[in-house]
Amino acid sequence: MYKHIMIAMALDHGYGPQALKLAQCLLADGGQITALHVFEEPQGTVNAWIDADISNAAFEAAQAKMADRMADVPNAKGVAVKGHGGRTIIDAAKAEGADLIIMGSHRPELVDFLLGSTASRVVRHAHCAVHVLRDTV
Repeated sequence: MYKHIMIAMALDHGYGPQALKLAQCLLADGGQITALHVFEEPQGTVNAWIDADISNAAFEAAQAKMADRMADVPNAKGVAVKGHGGRTIIDAAKAEGADLIIMGSHRPELVDFLLGSTASRVVRHAHCAVHVLRDTV
């Protein structure tokens, strides 16, 4: 059983309900679940074309969506932060003292073998156990 489970939750993927169910099963009595959504701001030249107000509104919408999703989940809190996916998940899990990270991963495509996926980065560099939920389709 785990005392603090962090769920890396992308708001546009379907792993959230499955990850929350798994976390509830693996959580020790008195434990805590933190569902983390990493909001990645546009990079490079794309940033020049996007108004800061639009980016801030999108981040605030993500925060509200996380709060709404986690409102009725016992022993859990939802957090949205700005950052780079893999690195931010790893850093947040360490800072929060998580002893397990749960995250989803899609079936690897060619670009993932060249650049690596977020899940593979987290698995390689996390300080704690990582449970990866796979897309079986």
